Amino acid sequence: MAATYEPIATTTLGSAQSSVTFGSGGTIPQTYTDLICVMSIKNGSGTNYNTYVRFNDVTSSDYSVTYLYGTGSSAGSGRDTSTSNGIRVGYSNAGDFSTNIFHIFNYTNSTTYKTTLARANDNASIVVANVGLWRRTDYINRFTLVNEAGANFSAGSTFTLYGIKAA
Repeated sequence: MAATYEPIATTTLGSAQSSVTFGSGGTIPQTYTDLICVMSIKNGSGTNYNTYVRFNDVTSSDYSVTYLYGTGSSAGSGRDTSTSNGIRVGYSNAGDFSTNIFHIFNYTNSTTYKTTLARANDNASIVVANVGLWRRTDYINRFTLVNEAGANFSAGSTFTLYGIKAA
């Protein structure tokens, strides 16, 4: 990692869990310009699922995302608007661990909407890139990661949060 990345917290699941929250029991430090979350995740459901982030426990329809994907044999794009699921930031495979990374820009700014940029890949089936928007000006002091359809993250899944220092 670049010298400007500072580790904030890491969670490795000892057993299956339906969600992972950063900032619980307090808040994410407000001393960085941006946040980066790196995930190595899989689920035990037998199905592949998208992973979503929800900010500050908000589940209103203020989230949207535009995405591109490729499977090796096909490619596509799409958009989810006004969804309460959160912003799609990852992909959770049922068989292997998938590598995912997402960036939260300007998370402490209280005058602009929040933007994310995410990349996900599963070596066996898909590559995804997306940009997300949370249409609120609240600063972000916590966020929760969940799989669609309530699928659990498997034991051994790892989540690491980094803060990016101001230049």
